[in-house]
Parts: sequence; structure tokens; C-alpha cells
Amino acid sequence: MNTPPLFALLAPIVGLFGAIFGSFLNVCIARWPKDESVIRPRSRCPGCGGLIAWYDNIPVVSWLVLRARCRTCGERISVQYPLVEAATAALWIGALWLLGPTLVALRLALVATILLGVAITDAQSYLIPDGFTISGLVIAGVGAIAGAFLGEQLPFVGPWNALLGACTGAGAITIVGWLGEVAMKKEAMGYGDATLMAFVGATVGPVRALLCIMVGSVLAVAAFVVIYPFGRFRAWRAGRDYSTPLVPFGVFLAPAAILTLLFGNALLQWYAEWALG
Repeated sequence: MNTPPLFALLAPIVGLFGAIFGSFLNVCIARWPKDESVIRPRSRCPGCGGLIAWYDNIPVVSWLVLRARCRTCGERISVQYPLVEAATAALWIGALWLLGPTLVALRLALVATILLGVAITDAQSYLIPDGFTISGLVIAGVGAIAGAFLGEQLPFVGPWNALLGACTGAGAITIVGWLGEVAMKKEAMGYGDATLMAFVGATVGPVRALLCIMVGSVLAVAAFVVIYPFGRFRAWRAGRDYSTPLVPFGVFLAPAAILTLLFGNALLQWYAEWALG
């Protein structure tokens, strides 16, 4: 039972764990797109190459204490680091608030953390590293089996639907990518999108996996409608040509996955009632 006193007691602890996971997430975001290990070497300053001491690597706090600069050389530290740590902490606290101190809350926090990493790396480098998606698949599979034994499953799906969802998600996004490639005469979807949707499908099941692709597409189109005219205007002001921008689909599939996981069944029920009514 997630009572207000219990939530107030657990929220700081859960937030601390979330911030620690967010600190590791920063490492994954920085290294996985470059095919580098997230274990070794230890964190170093990109300016001077010096090792970062543990007391300079405390989530959020160290960035504030150091005033966003390396202690040794004064190289500026990106604001992305504390923002990712704080956002991950907020996601973990949000999972606790929604679902209480349960297995499904932990699963939601882990899934949301991975999806945050996917969205950031895809936005920055147009890549969805296998480290995120394979880890997500493992967490989804183990979570589905553990949830089946403990009777804590919703809003996630059981093992069988997780398997069907993974196949459906990967297959559907591959077909969408192929259709886009035929229409645009160039690659429209990367391999990372397929593995991402396998992971998402394993968490939400086959029906909501298809819904996730639809919701992600709506979000992507809405963003494109805003970005494209703005880009053309800037190009016109600068007197240069403007090419159609690439759309990192993972940026939109990630929030769509969370929305579909939490509210997909309600949305499907509403649509069925509207269609039949």
C-alpha cells in the first residue's frame, strides 16, 4: 500500500538510487554510440584526461559544487549530466508514486531509464545502441517471468505475450521501415528501431506494440510539422538550400512506449467504444 507517509519515507531513498542509475546512464549515453566499454576505463575529464575522483562524481551535487567545471583543468562540464541524473531520479520517484514499493514499480523505473537513454542517444547521434535494447529485452523477459510467479504483472504483460509482443514490435517496425524506404527511395528506419520495438513489445504485448508505433508516428509527424517550416525559414534567411531533416524515430517511440504501457489499455477501450458506438 503506497500511503503518503510510506511514500515520503521511501521517495528520497528511491530518488537517490534513481540518480545513481542516472549517473551510469550518462556513461552509457557517452560511450555506447562509440562502441566503448561502460566498465573500463574509469570516468575521465574529456579536457585533461584526468581521472574523476568519487567525490567529484556524486550525482547532481558534484556538478553544483564544482560549478560545472573540471576541478583539475577547468574544462566545462555539460549540463546534460545533472539533468539526466535528476530526470532519472524523478522517473524512479514517479514509478514509486504510481505503483508503490512493488516489483512493477521497479520494472517501470528500469524501463523508463532505458527509454530515456534511447531518446537521448538517438537525438544526438541517430543511433540506438544495442546495449540499451538488449538490456531492455533481458529486463522485460526476466520481469515477465518474475511477475508471473509473484502475481505482480499489470501494466506489463506475462511471458507469452512478452514473446509475442517482441516479435510483433520488431516485425511491424521493419515493415514500416521497408514501406518508407520504398516511398522515399532511401533508408527510412534503422536496425536500432527494430530492436527497440522488440524491447517495447516485450513490455506491452503485441496489441499495444502496434499502438506504440502509431502513437510514436503521430508524435514524430507533429514534431516534423513544427521543425520543417522553421528549418526552411532559417535556410532562406541564410541564403542556402534546405534538405528534409532526418527524424530520429527513437526519440518519439520512447515516450510513446511509456504512454502505451501506462494508458494503452484505456486508449484501446475508448477507441473500441467510439468505433462501436
